[in-house]
Amino acid sequence: MPLDLEEQEQLDQFKAFWEKYRNLITAVVTTALFAYAGYSGYQWWRNSQATQASQLYDTMMSAIGKGDKDQTLRAADDLQKQFARTPYASMSSLVAAKIAADAGDASKAMEYLRWTAKNASNPGYEALGKLRLATELIEQGTEKDFAEADAILKEKPIMGFEALWLERRGDWYLAQKKTAEAKTSYQEAWKTIDQAKEFPEEARRLLKVKLDAVGGVAQ
Repeated sequence: MPLDLEEQEQLDQFKAFWEKYRNLITAVVTTALFAYAGYSGYQWWRNSQATQASQLYDTMMSAIGKGDKDQTLRAADDLQKQFARTPYASMSSLVAAKIAADAGDASKAMEYLRWTAKNASNPGYEALGKLRLATELIEQGTEKDFAEADAILKEKPIMGFEALWLERRGDWYLAQKKTAEAKTSYQEAWKTIDQAKEFPEEARRLLKVKLDAVGGVAQ
């Protein structure tokens, strides 16, 4: 069917527009398609990673139930190597650190805690890794260990863990027989905890014991 004059003009305008901008339009559409494909691929990869990591974490929990320390630590190592960007890697490293410490292997425990402190994808796990690492270092008690713990505790506390940062600083002072400084840190930690009503009661009791031991007063 022949086009009328108006339709012919619109068609000519469209042809002219397409001739001028077709390369740009094609590039934009292609970029959008690649972006969508990339996003979809990433989502698939992330879900796949989480699924595989959770399965390996279950294997680790099973090994713990059987009392198989070697398999437990191997699973934690595999999670670090293969699924470092998932929360399971951090969770497993914290668990593995506890198992290694309970077995008397402080060096291995600190390896797991250092990994968590450096690589955790979740701020909460990062904070736990750093605080537990500081505790292990303080317990070791060498000059080098105190220096590493000091560096950790000089970092800005991760939000929500300010009181524990102060408490651990008190532990750091007390281990070096600096009672006055420890008392100040414990009192500051107590004030901070007192403002955080959701803080675990057990943590409050433990800090109160430390505070009493250095002659501090919980206000």
